[in-house]
Amino acid sequence: MLTCVFVLTACSSNEAPSQIQETKESLARSKAEQVVRLTAVLVSSDSVDEMLENYSNVELGDIFASTFAQYYSDGSFVCEGKAVNSALTSFKTGTESMGSITEFGTPTSIVDGDTIIVTIPAAGEKGNGSVELIFTNDIYLQMTSCTLNLDQTKGQLMTRAALNTLLGMGTVFVVLILISLIISAFRLIPRIQASFASKKAETEPVEEPEPAAPVVEEEEDLADDMELVAVIAAAIAAYEGTSVEGFQVRSIKRANKKNWKKA
Repeated sequence: MLTCVFVLTACSSNEAPSQIQETKESLARSKAEQVVRLTAVLVSSDSVDEMLENYSNVELGDIFASTFAQYYSDGSFVCEGKAVNSALTSFKTGTESMGSITEFGTPTSIVDGDTIIVTIPAAGEKGNGSVELIFTNDIYLQMTSCTLNLDQTKGQLMTRAALNTLLGMGTVFVVLILISLIISAFRLIPRIQASFASKKAETEPVEEPEPAAPVVEEEEDLADDMELVAVIAAAIAAYEGTSVEGFQVRSIKRANKKNWKKA
């Protein structure tokens, strides 16, 4: 009984998809082929830059759906605007590396829960890639994503990884060297300040003290002190034994105190 249970469980896990699911996957693969061909045409017409610059994601979705209806008359197409933006951007960038797309391969699909993932190989003039499209797993089959991915060898992947590592480590070492140079330059700041201070001191003029004004002894005006002059003149005449008329007092100066002390 246990063996039968395990056998039945294994059989149920490998249950074949229903006819409806197969129909949806078939429609998704057909829509995917039409989408990638239309996207390649739009990118090759050199109008992709204008579309990405002048239209929003919602407008891009409407324009792509209407263009799809003009190219293909087998039914309507529903898509998200961001998926159209991603498709145009990735195709434009991818074709710059792999060249113009010359051939699309056979699409394959897998079901992942509520989504259907379709993969289409693409061959270019310079390299190969693959387009991955994601549709909703319902009757509308709305496209939610579309990107062109380039096929890279292990050597290319290793080279890119090495370049990224070298660039990252080089940037770190350059920054560390700059920081060390800045720190070592701090010891030069006092010297620079001292040199600027000395230059400033040399350029500033030294103010010399102004010379003292000479002291001019003013002669006393004796016109207002005639009595004092007459008394002094009489005393000198009596000391010399002459008359007052023999000399004339012109000025009177204060005598030095030291001389009086010596006398």
